[in-house]
Amino acid sequence: MNQVPKRSETAPEHRWKLSDLFEDQAAWDKEYAEAKKQMKEVAAFEGKLADPNQLKACFELEDELSLHVERLYVYANMKHHEDTAESEFMALSDKSKKLSVETGEALSFITPEVLSLTDEELEAFINNQELAKFRHTLEEMRRQKAHILSKGEEALLAQVGNISQAPGTIFSLLNNADLKFPKVKDEKGEEIELTQGRYIQFLESKDREVRKAAFTAMYETYGKLKNTIAATLSANVTKNVFYANARKYPSTLEMSLYGDNIPKDVYVNLINTIHNYLPLMHRYMELRKKLLKVDELHMYDLFAPLVDEFKMDITFDQAKATISESLKPLGEDYLNVLQQGFTDGWIDTYENEGKRSGAYSWGAFGTHPYVLLNHKDNLNSMFTLTHEMGHALHSYYSDGNQDYRDAQYTIFLAEVASTLNEALLMDYMLKKSTDPKEKMYLLTYYADQFRTTVFRQTMFAEFEKIIHEQAEQGVSLTPQELSKIYYDLNKHYYGEGMVIDKDIEMEWARIPHFYTSFYVYKYATGFSAATSFSKQILEEGAPAVERYLGFLKSGGSDYSINILKKAGVDMSTPEPIEQAMSVFEELISQMEQLTK
Repeated sequence: MNQVPKRSETAPEHRWKLSDLFEDQAAWDKEYAEAKKQMKEVAAFEGKLADPNQLKACFELEDELSLHVERLYVYANMKHHEDTAESEFMALSDKSKKLSVETGEALSFITPEVLSLTDEELEAFINNQELAKFRHTLEEMRRQKAHILSKGEEALLAQVGNISQAPGTIFSLLNNADLKFPKVKDEKGEEIELTQGRYIQFLESKDREVRKAAFTAMYETYGKLKNTIAATLSANVTKNVFYANARKYPSTLEMSLYGDNIPKDVYVNLINTIHNYLPLMHRYMELRKKLLKVDELHMYDLFAPLVDEFKMDITFDQAKATISESLKPLGEDYLNVLQQGFTDGWIDTYENEGKRSGAYSWGAFGTHPYVLLNHKDNLNSMFTLTHEMGHALHSYYSDGNQDYRDAQYTIFLAEVASTLNEALLMDYMLKKSTDPKEKMYLLTYYADQFRTTVFRQTMFAEFEKIIHEQAEQGVSLTPQELSKIYYDLNKHYYGEGMVIDKDIEMEWARIPHFYTSFYVYKYATGFSAATSFSKQILEEGAPAVERYLGFLKSGGSDYSINILKKAGVDMSTPEPIEQAMSVFEELISQMEQLTK
């Protein structure tokens, strides 16, 4: 069936049950009115938060109001995602977004007012039994206090806010709207316009000339704008240095890590540990060269398929059954919740006309999580399903074991549960596979995840660290300087065994994440933590599962680094990354065996 069905034509059992969140529109409207009423009530607390009883009542009202707004927002937007062309839910989505902004404004006095208390008063609140439920919030406010400025200075910084977004906005418009790439000949010799979206498709071509042409065209285009893009990236770094100085942080890196309370050691340790394991990456590059049967391995060969596409037709029911089998190591309780997710209206399975693309897990506290998919009957979709169910079960356990305020986990932790599910699925499939072609296909799929998620993101993280340190020392970030730093890093990471093409020195110019500074390291730490968990679970069994379930149940009740540490993954040490690297080494060894 080539025609994408309308929403009304999809089977009810493949649609999520949003009625578990709101029975109907009338129920939504009623809760919306309640939220509007509570928003007005919040103002009565302004100026009274030095009284512990008033503070407690204010926090309780803040929680009630925030939960109403979350529920309204999630429902309205998920209804909108079912069919984005449906005007009724487009309007409802807008209405919920406005409510969210208004609520933020109504609650905005709380933090500054609490922070205006003396250290002694704050300390007394933290130790007050009546406020025990809010201890983590108060400790977090106290921690932030050192970097909050006077009222006038904060007002001034708030006005700078719009200007500070300029580098990211300019880059985004340049990169997504204004940049035009030349045409490239495909495998059939037809000229096709190169775009950001088509670039990876070209790099995955079996025809080496197609890969090379796309690679050269991409970086020559950026090269023509190198002065403009260097100025934009440099402005973003200058902005970070300005904020770090204004808020009295020792460095831009420490400012960026402060929000999640991540020690600088975690960042530095990731880079240093990966440096120790670069010989593994170089070994993988040698293997890639051998499998591609080329005399020289070039940068444009990194995404070329190592084995013929192994077509795996996997229906949704087969995917669910395989995932259930692969997650058996996580125990009975986890499997029961997973089954509930599969059968009780958590999942919106197939594509329909107007449905939002991609996949996600979302929901509101107090109701089960939801998962949006656009399922195709293939391997990728099966991995997407187990990934999103990992997120969903993390939320389920977190919500079931924490108060509303402490249930939300940080971005630093967010990808651990989803990636762990993928690791267990991959382990199960590799052990079960008897076909050498299938096995090789799976091994290359997994090995490339290590290359792109751990090594490549760590290289990006190191690049960001270097350019910020240069700026802090007064070095000018010219296009030549940026290109040299980037080229040298590629040489270091990929090794002498391959040709580091000169064009790659311009790659820094096309990475949007560099405008959300010091973010990408979380991909590498999340992947490493998940791989470490999976290794412990498969080797130790029950005790490791117990620790892992404890991690899922912790939500955001403590700082991320502590939550992981309690569960047996200490990201301030090299151990989790070393465990992940031992899994990577095992993959390479298996691939080498199969190519003998």
